[in-house]
Amino acid sequence: MNIKHNEIEISDENPFANCKLGRQKYAHILTNIIDSYSYGFVLAINNKWGTGKTTFVKMWRQELVNKEYQTVYFNAWENDFENNPLTALMGELKTLTTESTEPEFKSTLNKAAILTKHIAPIVAKAIADRYIDTEGIQDAIIGVTKGLTDIFEKEVNDYAKKKKSITDFQNSLAEFIANTNEGKPLIFIIDELDRCRPNYAVSILEQIKHFFSVPNIVFILSIDKTQLGNAVKGVYGSDNIDADEYLRRFIDLEYSIPDPEADIFYKYLYEYFGFDEFFQSDERRKYSKLTSDRGDFLSICKLLFTGKKIPLRQQEKIFALSRLSLRSFDANSYVVPHIFLFLTFTKIIHSSFYDNLKNKLLTIAQMQKEFLSIVEFSKNGQTERELIRLEVYLVNFYHNYLESQNYEKKLYEWDTETGKNKLLIDSTIDKDSNNVFLNILEYIHKGNEGDLDLGYFTNRIELLEDIKL
Repeated sequence: MNIKHNEIEISDENPFANCKLGRQKYAHILTNIIDSYSYGFVLAINNKWGTGKTTFVKMWRQELVNKEYQTVYFNAWENDFENNPLTALMGELKTLTTESTEPEFKSTLNKAAILTKHIAPIVAKAIADRYIDTEGIQDAIIGVTKGLTDIFEKEVNDYAKKKKSITDFQNSLAEFIANTNEGKPLIFIIDELDRCRPNYAVSILEQIKHFFSVPNIVFILSIDKTQLGNAVKGVYGSDNIDADEYLRRFIDLEYSIPDPEADIFYKYLYEYFGFDEFFQSDERRKYSKLTSDRGDFLSICKLLFTGKKIPLRQQEKIFALSRLSLRSFDANSYVVPHIFLFLTFTKIIHSSFYDNLKNKLLTIAQMQKEFLSIVEFSKNGQTERELIRLEVYLVNFYHNYLESQNYEKKLYEWDTETGKNKLLIDSTIDKDSNNVFLNILEYIHKGNEGDLDLGYFTNRIELLEDIKL
């Protein structure tokens, strides 16, 4: 049994063999773009955190390698301990050197060193200006000891040297790239840029634009553009900066990987985490009232994960916690998949609602109102009965949970005039007649299932019950 979703194995021969999201076709689209504009550009793959960008670019990179492209993969977040991104970027390029291209790379490296020498005083002055108010200390740091005329003359000379050093570096880099891949562009993938220190992320962008804008390099930025925009605002100290416009200076093309088709990912996770080992076990199948659990679990998965865009990484967390929590249920125990998975879902996605339930801070009416705001996205003709069923379970188990505090209000009672039960509570989903709500409520009280309370589930989700290994 898996309790953690490990990184997907990427086969050298068939990189997308283990991709469960059908994303190879998007890699083909992007490769065609590279083939069409091989002179060089910057492409941003823009998707939210947790949507599988890193796995995709790693698979795509291997496919590019198989098509004889030279590629570099650089995880910016893992390398933001390096103060100067130019050092890190050149370090990645070094991996492409061969015996025949080693002299060219050394020449490029020497020019990069000269370039860094010219940049360093400017960086020092910028840091001093931003963080130090005392003019005397600033002067000591940047060595300003001459008169204004001498300083101005020196800055003009430094400017000319810096400009020449950039040109020399770019020319040398272009020559090195041209001789590494027999006419194909170098594919330089930069991942996790939006997770770096803001100043490091912005510095990488600036250096790509100013130093690496040479023929035959295609930069692939795997980013969450919104988060990277926040980093830009942080560096420049203002929310008024148009971050989107700023990023357009660096990004030539933008592509977003389409969301996977409905049902694909949760079914994959169900199989990956081995839920059938529990739901379909020989021991559990002896009990007729428990045989529907597998179908019920997949039904509530469909309700929760196809009605709203839940990041893939968040879905992984929900399934991992659910599978681990199942270890605390005996083979003959009620799981009630609708409420069990919904509570796990809210613990990860809507934690404040989950905590309020667990701590009995809501009335039933308040709970129903918040519940409706969470599931409103899914409400339509096909899902309404499932939503009513979920609401019944939640209301009933939360009602029982409150009973431990002498909460005496009933949910329904016998009506002597009609000779039927009548509801004493309104449904937020079943607005027409409440008959479906009442029928489900009556059904679950025909057995012991209706006597369970919310703590029965939250204790297991919180891993407060013994885990059976």
